Amino acid sequence: MAHHQNSQNDRPRQYARSENSARLKGSAAAAPPLTPAEDRRWATLAHFGALIGCFPALAVYLVYRDRGPFTAQESKEALNFTLPVTAVMLACYILALVPAIGWVFGIIAVLLWVFMTISGLVAGIQCNKGRPYRYPMNLRLIH
Repeated sequence: MAHHQNSQNDRPRQYARSENSARLKGSAAAAPPLTPAEDRRWATLAHFGALIGCFPALAVYLVYRDRGPFTAQESKEALNFTLPVTAVMLACYILALVPAIGWVFGIIAVLLWVFMTISGLVAGIQCNKGRPYRYPMNLRLIH
């Protein structure tokens, strides 16, 4: 008898679930475009990310490149600048472990980080003003 009562109580609950799922919508196929302020903000953050290497610029480029033209342009510029510098910096950190000459590579890695950080801050400030920035020394690996 208890089993019969439970199945009767479950029926309205199951019906309510199917009714709710029919009303729920999934996410849109494409994300909405960025507003001009958001476009400038994400472009600026891509450059400021140079503080920690190429990963912030890569993330901004992959996520927002189709949503805002300024973000696409500036995150690609930031990624093209920070990717080779980050790779050389990581190689220097590994070579810094070599006895006797490692200290030279350690100093080079720190100097590269300072150069990358200052360059990223200068570029981010220009982007925040709405001005596109081109790094003077950039390989432009990603087109």
